[in-house]
Amino acid sequence: MRTTVTLDPDTEALLKAETARTGLSFKEVLNRSIRRGLAGGARRAPTVRALFPAPFPAELAQANFNHLADAWDDEETLRELQK
Repeated sequence: MRTTVTLDPDTEALLKAETARTGLSFKEVLNRSIRRGLAGGARRAPTVRALFPAPFPAELAQANFNHLADAWDDEETLRELQK
């Protein structure tokens, strides 16, 4: 069947990239993609859930966590020695 569809620019780019990667024709890539997307057993992207309600603190984003843990341990030791 011949038909005309209007593709969003990002969808077109994905199809063209797959065409270049596989060496298949645009038509073949489009048909395979539609079949895969509409198939009953199609793989779906996993649902991503946040583990913590708050965003990761920006000041810790580039931190070395071993050094950070050592610093916190040192602070705790100093507090205990001052008692």
